[in-house]
Amino acid sequence: MPCTTILVGKNASYDGSTIISRNEDSSNGEFTEKEFKVVQPDDQPRHYKSVISHVEIDLPDNPMRYTSVPDALLKNGLWAEHGVNEKNVAMSATETLTSNERVLGADPLVELVPARDGQPEIPGGIGEEDMLTIVLPYISSAREGVERLGALLEEFGTYEMNGIAFSDAEEIWWLETIGGHHWMAKRVPDDSYVVMPNQLGIDEFDLDDAFGDQDEHMCSADLREFIEENHLDLAVENASAFNPRLAFGSHSDSDHVYNTPRAWWIQRFFNPYDEDWDSPQALHTPMSDDIPWARQPEHKITIEDVKYALSGHYQGTAYDPYAKNGSEATRGQFRCIGINRNCDLCIIQIRPYAPEASRSIQWTAYGSNPFNVCVPIFTNIDTIPAYLTGTTETVDTAHNFYWANRVIAALADARFNENSAHIDRYAQKTGAAGVATVIAADKKIAAFAAAEGSAAVENTEDKRARLILEAANQSICDIVEKETNDLLSKVLYTTSMSMHNAFFMSDN
Repeated sequence: MPCTTILVGKNASYDGSTIISRNEDSSNGEFTEKEFKVVQPDDQPRHYKSVISHVEIDLPDNPMRYTSVPDALLKNGLWAEHGVNEKNVAMSATETLTSNERVLGADPLVELVPARDGQPEIPGGIGEEDMLTIVLPYISSAREGVERLGALLEEFGTYEMNGIAFSDAEEIWWLETIGGHHWMAKRVPDDSYVVMPNQLGIDEFDLDDAFGDQDEHMCSADLREFIEENHLDLAVENASAFNPRLAFGSHSDSDHVYNTPRAWWIQRFFNPYDEDWDSPQALHTPMSDDIPWARQPEHKITIEDVKYALSGHYQGTAYDPYAKNGSEATRGQFRCIGINRNCDLCIIQIRPYAPEASRSIQWTAYGSNPFNVCVPIFTNIDTIPAYLTGTTETVDTAHNFYWANRVIAALADARFNENSAHIDRYAQKTGAAGVATVIAADKKIAAFAAAEGSAAVENTEDKRARLILEAANQSICDIVEKETNDLLSKVLYTTSMSMHNAFFMSDN
């Protein structure tokens, strides 16, 4: 599944939160309906079977409540994608990665083998469809997420290369699969952000730490032997560290059209003055294979910054498909971040200064990101506002956030410059309302704690606190629904006035 991931360490974010974020994008020619769900322990399966690979896994009998953003129609399974459990541990799964022939030949992907010629079916491994569902309800920290998923990968294997993010209030871990059964994970530096654009990204890995204290690195039990036996380390004699991107990643021409430009543009946005990005002498270009995996930003990163970056279409460059600069050759040359096939965007913010009851916010958007907004949803809840869930195959712009955003994007794209002012005003108004809703909810939680004692808001099982947060979620969704319907009316009028069959002599 093509996607783009941004991870922000707690000392790189504007308020000390850890932030993990990702666009989920459909494959070419597909548009996947999405919805927001809360999965209660009684609704979590105890025996799981994958729709795609047919792998079957017995799950523990003590799942936690968690949020998820699954496919609404379940044609290919759940694809739960992003969520936060009741311990305020978050997971985003997955970012599809690329590899090379040497890795895939040494450790082939574990694909479903259908029954044939009297031979029984052989199930495949686990993949994006499955990972959040079989991991997130059972972990109490980001590190535990790495450990659980790593064990499942070693036992069942995977049929695809993927990157997975885990976060809690203190740290973020990023795990990358390597071939069918191997994996590595690296802690995101607290003072840095990470950009991942559909290719294996980690560019420095300390194997001694991974097989020792595991302070910042973890990996599959035999990764060192796997590297040595298959001659995967491509370092020259004086290299200071092992480079997994060289060893395990892809190095194809298509990366320079599909992947590296996205990392280049996002780092250009977060670090505009650290280096020359645009001249013929630029250190990094859209086609560079050595763009750093982690980097310190020039200023602390906000939720709005992450949303802007994940909506990017190379604004300010000759590659922007909507711009008047550049040329026919450059406009649309590279795959956009905010693309027509964005299904949903999730920015998970875990706030260390907030009580456990209101610590996590799952900022959620649907559809093509240049034309949508993120809605802040507190995750310690039992119910989801109807506007974000219950998506059906029938287009419903009046009462469903997914469909409203899909239609707005298609209309606004046709007359981008004429509609951009409508989009900008909508984004600012709803964004401000979202921030105000969070501030108001925090004040109500603080008042509740003052009246009932701090224990009431340090326990995510207190249903009274959850009712406050559910009311806040409903309040912002009511505002966003009204403003989204108003935007749809404006975009429809603007684009209708520019139809090719328009004629401006009035009939009456």
